[in-house]
Amino acid sequence: MSSANKIRKIDAAEILIIIGFFFHFLKTKKSNIFCKNFTIFLIISNIFGLGFESSAEVYGYYRGTRSLGMGGADVAVVNDETALLVNPAALGKLRDQFGTLIDPEIDYGDKLNGINKAKTIGNYTSLEKVSASLLVSPDTHYHYKSQFFPSFVLRNFGIGVFNSTQLDARMNSDGTALSTHYYNDQSLILGYSLRFFDGRIKIGFNVKAMNRISVVGDIDPNQSLALKDNAKTGSAIGNDIALVLSAPWSTLPTITAVIRDYGDTTFRTSSYSLKTDARPDVILQDIDVGIAFFPIHNNRTRSSFTFEYKHLNKANLVVDKNQLYHLGYEFNLADIAFFRLGMNGIYWTAGFELSSERFQFQMAYYGEEVGLSASALEEDRRLSAKVAYRF
Repeated sequence: MSSANKIRKIDAAEILIIIGFFFHFLKTKKSNIFCKNFTIFLIISNIFGLGFESSAEVYGYYRGTRSLGMGGADVAVVNDETALLVNPAALGKLRDQFGTLIDPEIDYGDKLNGINKAKTIGNYTSLEKVSASLLVSPDTHYHYKSQFFPSFVLRNFGIGVFNSTQLDARMNSDGTALSTHYYNDQSLILGYSLRFFDGRIKIGFNVKAMNRISVVGDIDPNQSLALKDNAKTGSAIGNDIALVLSAPWSTLPTITAVIRDYGDTTFRTSSYSLKTDARPDVILQDIDVGIAFFPIHNNRTRSSFTFEYKHLNKANLVVDKNQLYHLGYEFNLADIAFFRLGMNGIYWTAGFELSSERFQFQMAYYGEEVGLSASALEEDRRLSAKVAYRF
């Protein structure tokens, strides 16, 4: 990727202009709340986000549409059923009990339509179909993910069934190697949270009974691409441990840390859905940390600011550690409409949600780094959408 496509650093004059607008908004009593917060977001994003360089995608077990609209940040702000997956201590933040019966979530790269137009794919998670299409569109990054999470949660407890299928692939220019990251995960998840000092301290954990089918690495597209001939499969029990600390101040400043796959998650037994001799790679213990603020503007509007550093234990596996920074902002209008902005490493993100007591619709547009080195950055723009029905 040429240097023209990199996110540039702003200069001192631009910073002064932004700060000037910020103070103008603060002193104008009737100024729009969203504009104020957007200006604050711009300042913070330029302090923590712009100018970073990164490379190669970092894969996590779960990323939702709300999070993707907020720069990939979620551990400090999650407040729904996905706390089971993201931060089990946040189950202590839930105000009501509810179940999610139908919640399909689809995430795909903006190059998918061009690949499909050149040669129809048919099945977006099939290695055979995707490989045939990528032979016509070599050196093009392909991304598609679908997931759903029927669940039931109440304050301090939750149970859910998670299913996710993701395929990232790229064919080399001479059609001899298909670089592949394929995951199919199925899990039964139980979570619990303990509250202390009126909820100022929350400690939570989950237990995941996992089944995984994975294909990771370069494979020969001229050989069999059937999962039974290429996949590593297995089952495992894993768990996450989390801590949330909240101060009793008006903006509810919150600090959180999540230890993922505590003690490592090892696939020791065969998969129940597809049996092969090879087992998936061990999921190494990892840590996410975050800080968030939740200012309340009036009876109908409030905001969320969050800054997170994820995958602390994987920092030595990426070319630039700044890739692991995530900055997010959300503006909540009467719990009906939500507007989101963020920085996912060096790439901007945006999101939108409409919500009611029973239905929820979310969208996010975000950028992911898929380059192979810091000197060859490559942004993959993606769209994520979710529809949910609750009872």
